[in-house]
Amino acid sequence: MAAPFFSTPFQPYVYQSQQDAVTPFQILGGEAQIVQIMLKPQEKVIAKPGSMCFMSGSIEMENTYVPENEAGMWQWLFGKSVTSIALRNNGPNDGFVGIAAPSLARVLPIDLAMFGGVILCQPDAFLCSINDVKVNNTVDQRPRNIVTSVEGFLRQKLSGQGLAFILAGGSVVQKILEVGEVLAVDISCIVALTTSIDVQIKYNGPIRRAVFGGDNVVTAVLTGPGIVFIQSLPFHRFSQRIAR
Repeated sequence: MAAPFFSTPFQPYVYQSQQDAVTPFQILGGEAQIVQIMLKPQEKVIAKPGSMCFMSGSIEMENTYVPENEAGMWQWLFGKSVTSIALRNNGPNDGFVGIAAPSLARVLPIDLAMFGGVILCQPDAFLCSINDVKVNNTVDQRPRNIVTSVEGFLRQKLSGQGLAFILAGGSVVQKILEVGEVLAVDISCIVALTTSIDVQIKYNGPIRRAVFGGDNVVTAVLTGPGIVFIQSLPFHRFSQRIAR
């Protein structure tokens, strides 16, 4: 029998699933969080490589390719991983796994069934998933929406009816947009949004500024209805500050 959820004397920020949740989970930590997931026999978690932190003795881990993570050609072309890891409970009793954020990041639980079965995310936002979740990468082929950076060009699409966990940096804001409501957001600060939102890209100055870098160069103009999750500290912005 797996031990109860881990505890810590440091009183971190904790988010716990409801008692009647199909798959119980717990999010531990402050700025670099861990999600602990309880698995019934033969249940599994799909996670990005290198994210496993701890697991009970009944859990077995293996590398997987399509269709577990339908990354496709775009993922490979832009130098991103095309594999995932599958963590399955092969024991007769409940087990658990701990999946950690690879950097200073918060873990957000996304129940896809509550978002119409589809949500779009920033590249590399996906951390892990339970049950029916497919991970694809989509490209907005409308010329006016093509931006110069890979992170703006390549987006992750999570689809299905399962539970996904995604990563966000800094503080996270959820904004519900009403029909016709407009919100302008720095493109790197968008963690995820629903497909019902119309997205237009706006360059704040000459395009050459976007090519050679700079903060707040590209703005996404969002028009509702829909839901958007916004992060205050995108990873690239954090890394740039450290490099200075």
